[in-house]
Amino acid sequence: MLVLSGCATSPPSNQNDICAIFREKPDWYEAALDMNKEWGTPIQIAMAIIKQESSFHHDAKPPKDYLLGFIPWGRVSSAYGYAQAQDPAWDDFQNATDNGGSRNDFEDAMMFVGWYTRETHRILGVSMWDTYHQYLAYHEGRGGLKSHSYRSKPSVMRVARKVERQAKTYGWQLKKCRKELDDNLSWFF
Repeated sequence: MLVLSGCATSPPSNQNDICAIFREKPDWYEAALDMNKEWGTPIQIAMAIIKQESSFHHDAKPPKDYLLGFIPWGRVSSAYGYAQAQDPAWDDFQNATDNGGSRNDFEDAMMFVGWYTRETHRILGVSMWDTYHQYLAYHEGRGGLKSHSYRSKPSVMRVARKVERQAKTYGWQLKKCRKELDDNLSWFF
């Protein structure tokens, strides 16, 4: 049992191919379908965000902070898990959805990303298909997107373009293997 649970949380071996990810982890495909059905967020966009945020590590944490440059002083933020959701955003998600999930559970993390992007669409009008601006809102917060604070952060804009490219790649890949994934899914049920 312990060996199986270790396998369930290991990152996929080929993170650049969404088909390979879902072949290796068919339960992740189910989670992605559930998220898409619940929130309308395109699967490839949620997957690209999670890849960027945690490289699919269930227990990802931000770097440590140091006082005076050498005294460990906690972490730079409360972000945790696949989606790197910070405590306040995770609490908002749980309160809004009655989801008692965990940030280190892939299905719960996917639902969080779906909820967050749907709320960004509802509050700010950002298209669910606009990976670039969705990621900026995800990383900087909706207030940061609205105030354009990211414009003073070229590195954040570069990362948002990287996530956008990854989502496009994932989208093309998913088109090629979707039928196979759906057929394999229905085989189990």
